[in-house]
Order: sequence, then structure tokens, then C-alpha cells
Amino acid sequence: DALIVNPNQPGCEFPSKNLAGVGVIFYVMLALRAELRQRGTFGDGNGPNLGELLDLVALGTVADVVKLDANNRILVEQGLARMRAGKASAGIKALFQVAGRSEARAVCFDLGFALGPRLNAAGRLDDMSLGIACLLADNAEQALQIAADLDRLNRERRGIESGMQDEALAQLDSIDVDDSYSLSLYREDWHQGVIGILASRIKDKHFRPTIVFAPGNEGELKGSGRSIPTLHLRDALDLVSKRHPELILKFGGHAAAAGLTIRETDLGAFRQAFEQVCREWLDSSALEREIATDGELGNKELQLQTAVELEQHVWGQGFPQPAFRGRFRIAAQRVVGEKHLKLRLAHAGQLLDAILFQQNEPLPDEVELVYRPSVNEYQGNRSLQLIVEHWA
Repeated sequence: DALIVNPNQPGCEFPSKNLAGVGVIFYVMLALRAELRQRGTFGDGNGPNLGELLDLVALGTVADVVKLDANNRILVEQGLARMRAGKASAGIKALFQVAGRSEARAVCFDLGFALGPRLNAAGRLDDMSLGIACLLADNAEQALQIAADLDRLNRERRGIESGMQDEALAQLDSIDVDDSYSLSLYREDWHQGVIGILASRIKDKHFRPTIVFAPGNEGELKGSGRSIPTLHLRDALDLVSKRHPELILKFGGHAAAAGLTIRETDLGAFRQAFEQVCREWLDSSALEREIATDGELGNKELQLQTAVELEQHVWGQGFPQPAFRGRFRIAAQRVVGEKHLKLRLAHAGQLLDAILFQQNEPLPDEVELVYRPSVNEYQGNRSLQLIVEHWA
């Protein structure tokens, strides 16, 4: 027999509807333990301490980018507490080590941007079983060896992604992006495992529903899409499929992301059909990015302690970390890592460090910035660094 456990099934009274898969199985195990306790299965009357799994629950919840409602934030906070206390599994400890992050000061950023990408790199470029093996490792030596392999794959993934992004931007130079309501990109040498990341990057840069294709099975293209808040991507693909029944071979997804398969010969027809749906469902104002901030910070708040306090909280999907705005003078700027701008900002008599990712063109002398205060750690020293999200 098999049971389907889904808190979003009609009639399900379980109150937490935004659980990741790891959260669902955690609650299934809690319910199973409660039932076995009632039956007297456990000699000590209690059974296993499932709280020992909360580091894995926290990592899966953040990495799966589910909405961080109140219940998910509790799960993540408890998992982070275990990590900070040195009680994480050998695999998670090893991932912190290869990422150069401090387990004792674990924050949500570490899970989403340091550990998660290294685990995902296995599935993108190799075999996801490598990531699973890391999390299941019984001892530190074995875990560290696997984590080192994952770190190598992640560096390889970043190199592939960087090249694909340059090629995608070159394609976009040949079209009028401002007159497009969607973007559909393809190259015959793009890697299937990286097209989702590339779609996300292009969507963030141009604020258009974006689908990136790579070669699939013979004569087919695999696509991965990312959307803006005003267009439900899976529903848009569903309408394309209904209007053109043989155009999309298969698809699936949700509002913000989707995957699909088409024939290589149908790429042009798909571009037109998807663009048509986007034009019908969106007006031009929907393609103008609206940026919400939490206001301005004064000099007293623009300090390391502010960033430290903010990073201790659980932020993520549906519960974003506060972002602030301010006008700054650019005292100095230089390109680092070929793709990013390292900035020295002057503001009300003080100098501040900042970084702007995925841009290597210089900024004007004075700019309006939207930023997040962050803690920068280098050679054991901690300092305030502003992460620039938008500029004008």
C-alpha cells in the first residue's frame, strides 16, 4: 500500500500549507512516532529524537525556496540553532567548511547561497546522488571528501553559467528587449543543468518572463522558465498548449518557474505563441519594476551591528530581508572577479564598502541605491558591506 501525503490536497486540515518536501516528511515522521508511542513500540516510551533532523529540514526548506510563513520560519530557526551549537550532521558541517562559512554564525544566507548551490551542482552537472551521499555521510572525513567534490562541481557550474550568460546577453543585443513582453533564448551548446539559473538571471536583469532552452533528446529542446510576479508561468504555458495542442510536448511548474519540452523545429513558433499570451496578459506597466524599500538609514544605523542583528533573523521567499535606499557619492570603484563592482561609498561624512553583483560597467559619480546591510568576513575580520540590489 502507499499513502499520498500532501497538505494542499482538498479537505486536508493540516494548517501549514507552504511546507517543502522535507517539511512534509518531517511531520509524517512526527505523526508516525506519536502513533508508535501510543502502541508502546519504544522501550523508553519516547522513541527517536527527531529534533536532531532539523538542520536538514532547515536546509531543505530554504534551498527549495518555499514561502517562509510562520511555521517554516520556526523550522528554519530551530535548524540554524542546531548548526550554531555545533550539532549539525557531518555533511552540513563539511559543506560549511568547503564554502568558507562559519557554522557557529550560520544564517539563512548560508543555506540559500552557500550550501544549497553546492548540493544542487551535483544534480545540474553530475548525479544528485553525490549530494545525498554528502548529507548521509557518517563521519567527518567521508563527508569532507564528498563536499570537496561538490565544491569543485559548483565552481565548474559557475564557469559554465558565466559563459552562457555572456552568450545570452549577446543574443539580446540583437533584439529590441524594450518592445518584447517575453524572452525565449537558445543555443545548441548550452548545458541543460544551468538553463534555470540563466533564465533567473535574465529575468532579473530585464524583468520579462524568460525561458531558456538547451538541447534535449534527439530533435527536442528542454526549456526552463522564470517569471515576474504579474504572470503565472505555468498557466501561460497551459494556454499556449491549449491554443497549439502539438507545440509543447510536456510542461509543468508553478507561478514563478516552469519546465517544458518542445521540438527544435518549433522554437520559432513557440516564441511567437508565448509572446502573444504575455502581451494579452500583461500591460506595459507590468514590465516596469516596482521596488519597495524600508526607507533610509542614518549614520547611526549604517554600522556593522545593524547587519549582524538583521542576519540573525530568518529571511527568504515571501519574507524578504529589509532593503534600504539612500543617495551616495562613489568615492572609488573597481571590477572584481570580472563580473562585479566593488564600491567605496561616501555618505554623510562616512565611507562605506559595497558590492554590486553581475555588473562590471562603472556607475556615475552620484547614485541612488537600494541595498541590504551585510557582514563581510575576510581573514577573520568582520566589517559592514552593503549589497547593492538596484541603482539609479
